[in-house]
Amino acid sequence: MAGVSGVGKSTLAKRIGAELGLLYTEIDGLFHGPGWTPRERFLDDVRELVARAAWVTEWQYSSARPLLAERADLLVWLDLPFWTVTLPRLVRRTVRRSARREVLWNENREPSLWSIVSNRDHIIRWGIATRGKPAALVADLRHSSPRPVIVRLRSLREVDAWVDGAVARVAGHD
Repeated sequence: MAGVSGVGKSTLAKRIGAELGLLYTEIDGLFHGPGWTPRERFLDDVRELVARAAWVTEWQYSSARPLLAERADLLVWLDLPFWTVTLPRLVRRTVRRSARREVLWNENREPSLWSIVSNRDHIIRWGIATRGKPAALVADLRHSSPRPVIVRLRSLREVDAWVDGAVARVAGHD
């Protein structure tokens, strides 16, 4: 799954994994160690993941993207409207996680919402600042390699239609 922060990569990856009976691994869980530090085993874990016959994950982290793209058959690019779909989702998710003090990966939690003012890497600020990055990364991949096949989904309606159509056919639910 490719796309900007908050677009729904993990949610769709879980959905596809469940539909197809494939292992879904949240790549953030492999990357983030305690205190939001990168885990030393991250790339080893990614190599173990992609060595499996079938898997679903997010296409994130510059060090992991080449490994993932090399072994992937399909890259689903969630290119939903940023200001009307993605940003509201990102804000809702961040507020919910922060307010509930939800435990994320390796005991990490979203920081206080006030940190959006002081932390330039706050996830909401990050999402806004990097909103164009997935398009450039997907374009680079498309020009550099015939694999993986890239499916670009531009609306929630397209996402549902694709899952109900293509994914359901593969899963034998049609």
